Amino acid sequence: MDRRTALKDATRVVVKIGSSSIVRPKSISRDFMDSVAEQVGRLRAEGKEVLVVSSGAIAIGLKAMKVTPKPKEIPIRQAAASVGQGILMKEWGDCFSRHGMIVGQVLLTMDDYSVRDQAVSLNNTIESLLENGVVPIFNENDAISDYEIRFGDNDTLSAIVASRTDADLLIILSDVAGLYDADPTSHPDAKLVPEVDDIDSIRHMAGKSVSGVGTGGMKTKLDAAEICRDAGCLMVIALSSADDVVYKAATGEDIGTVFLTSPGISKKRRWIKSAHPSGTLVVDEGAGRAVLDHRSLLPVGIREVRGRFDAGDVVEIVCGSESIAKGIVGYDSSDLARIAGKRSAEIEGILGHKGHDDAVLSENIALL
Repeated sequence: MDRRTALKDATRVVVKIGSSSIVRPKSISRDFMDSVAEQVGRLRAEGKEVLVVSSGAIAIGLKAMKVTPKPKEIPIRQAAASVGQGILMKEWGDCFSRHGMIVGQVLLTMDDYSVRDQAVSLNNTIESLLENGVVPIFNENDAISDYEIRFGDNDTLSAIVASRTDADLLIILSDVAGLYDADPTSHPDAKLVPEVDDIDSIRHMAGKSVSGVGTGGMKTKLDAAEICRDAGCLMVIALSSADDVVYKAATGEDIGTVFLTSPGISKKRRWIKSAHPSGTLVVDEGAGRAVLDHRSLLPVGIREVRGRFDAGDVVEIVCGSESIAKGIVGYDSSDLARIAGKRSAEIEGILGHKGHDDAVLSENIALL
């Protein structure tokens, strides 16, 4: 993959900004926030859509409330988030307004993407914001989130936002310049890793957060990279204090560490999503959950086959009364009707031949 070309071709970009980039020891870094807004404006002028995931609400709230930083008591952190989120959004609103843009606040919990109706409504809201020239700014709804419904950190949140909005690129701004082959704080000769195409092979290089403000470290960023990889989304980790870091990362300049993905996956899924379906597969709840979890659709989960189509056609996947995805089928409608509800081991006995175990492969599915 040509790194520069892949990054330049990204049309929808998510930018994650950590607490340590926004909250300085004594004040909010307004110059940094204004620089981000200016760079986003340049990217939008070049035809890119930009979504921002911003940390900082809890840290800002703690300062405003004049309480001890990072207390263990969850209610205090939630109260701080309630205070800090309004201050944070006002700062972002002022910065983007100076550059002729308006922002929209989107506060999330894991439930928002776990409950189907909420996920659909949320995605509709995001698309409407982008269509109307608004810059969406995401954060976890820490004021109400409990342990069971937390994303855990904004690295994970940003990757999920990138995945669920079909973004082409996630830029994670960090207090380090990227992934190093050793801890640069204790190994002066540590070298920056410019590209990664096998996340598992570099897991041993990950360390914890050293900023004292944020909750994530390199490990959470590698977890985020896995989410992006599965969604066909590129990811870049870069130093937040570098000049024009957002613009440079989004236009393919040699900065930070790029986590590569299979070429064309996101474009393929966008094509599948926009294609007119030739038929419909009605699936049970178990299969529906598997599809929403980015897994393949097996014949055993199919309850009904509607329409006539050939192998390789795009079909609609329906669970209950909802259309949840579109996908490229591996069998024609006649064969699928015969093996619907059957286990994969039975396919060859029923059809006299067997292409593969799956009715629709996960990489050929685009969620709606």
